[in-house]
Amino acid sequence: MKKSGRSTRAQRGKLSGVRVLVGRARHQAGALSRQLREQGAAVLEIPFIEIRRPRSYRPLDRALRSLASYDWLILTSVNGVDALWERMTKLRLTTRDLRHLKIAAIGPATKKAVEKRGLKVHVVPEEYVAESVVKSLRTKVHDKNILLARARVARDVIPVALRKVAACVDVVEAYETTVPRASRARLRAAMKDPRKRPQVVTFTSSSSVRNFHALLDAVSRKFIPEMKMVSIGPVTSDTLRELGIPVSVQAREFTIPGLVKAICDFGS
Repeated sequence: MKKSGRSTRAQRGKLSGVRVLVGRARHQAGALSRQLREQGAAVLEIPFIEIRRPRSYRPLDRALRSLASYDWLILTSVNGVDALWERMTKLRLTTRDLRHLKIAAIGPATKKAVEKRGLKVHVVPEEYVAESVVKSLRTKVHDKNILLARARVARDVIPVALRKVAACVDVVEAYETTVPRASRARLRAAMKDPRKRPQVVTFTSSSSVRNFHALLDAVSRKFIPEMKMVSIGPVTSDTLRELGIPVSVQAREFTIPGLVKAICDFGS
């Protein structure tokens, strides 16, 4: 009995033959790319983001040397966790220096990165966006000293809102994101080649959206309407729309597995 095309495709993966562009930073692309390939996708990795050290370590070092004065630590990404621990190592600080702190982490990946260092995460917001962090912490941080370690360019939702409930929030730059120079030529070449041109483009942060937009040239832009733009969450979707890029689908769960599921469901 001959099987239908739909069932054959399901056996091979819901994304069988679909060309998907992954723009995560090179060291972070693996999990997303692997899950997409497991669904049969043809994955093209061109990083939209490069993680770099902050222009100056002075504010971060000052905060780390004063860890005893803080009550809470807020970490918004795995990059922030990695950058913080790398600097702590340089300053000869250890996990013990953080044990008195209550820790809030955005998302399961950030939580896992903290727990790998032997620390407990006390708050993970229901939704993995800044607004949900504020909602989770609003009643817990009155008159508390908070250290927020994050990227150089980030939304100020958390510090502004928590200061309104009488929290003292120190925001320090742990890393910065930049546009990888080599990605411009690679993206242009992929866009021009019909055999490589992505059918789906994934976005995991507002930074990835802005950098993708910056990498596009006039030739590449004309192909945008042909592609499905998939966003990991509402903040990323808003950034896409701000830059005039239509959002085809947004993940319901703001995680990498949620992003993959959204692509699979959208294409089925």
